Amino acid sequence: MMTRTSEVDTVVLDVDGTLVDTVYLHTTAWVRAFADVGVVVPAWRVHRAIGMGGDRLVTEVAGEPTEAALGDEVRNRHGEHFEELINEARMLPGADELLETLMNRGFLVVLASSGEEEQTDRLLSLVDGAGRAHARTSSDEADRSKPAPDLVDAAIAKAGGERAAVVGDAVWDVEAARAQGRPAIGLLCGGFGAAELRDAGAETVFCDPADLVAHLDETVLAHAAATGAAR
Repeated sequence: MMTRTSEVDTVVLDVDGTLVDTVYLHTTAWVRAFADVGVVVPAWRVHRAIGMGGDRLVTEVAGEPTEAALGDEVRNRHGEHFEELINEARMLPGADELLETLMNRGFLVVLASSGEEEQTDRLLSLVDGAGRAHARTSSDEADRSKPAPDLVDAAIAKAGGERAAVVGDAVWDVEAARAQGRPAIGLLCGGFGAAELRDAGAETVFCDPADLVAHLDETVLAHAAATGAAR
């Protein structure tokens, strides 16, 4: 059952795969990083873990022994390889319009990314993220990474919100939202299937930001809370 729109005053949006088309760039960067240290991990397995924190991903796809022996090196090499690919990143259809629409409707808009701050800044420039959000958070501001809810909690607190909905492209985003009973909207542009996102707890699922904008009034974001967020 949908949460009533009057219960939502804040929207927390993921960045990678939700606003900017980077999921497969990250997948390539991680595969190359593992190869650098002699660990072969199939790309499909890496893709399934994109969206969770990098501190969890190595264990998820390569096991605890690899994390213990090589985790930090793999993460560093991922950062280097992603830097080589970042100029290929593009805004997903309708991402800028989604941010603008949410702000115009009076929601507090917060961008929550598990990525490195400098790289996230560059990605957000594609959607004018600095000018279309009230706040943003990074992995440094959370004790635990997604699918734990810490990053979402930090985002809401930073914006001064009370009742938030989460928009994301990965099951990890949805799980982070549902861990605290918050409504979640799933997008297919990160490569997870609609059934997977719904099984994780997404109340509604759309193709991409443009599709969400076109159907916004069918979601928990039909209008801002009575308290508003235009602060």
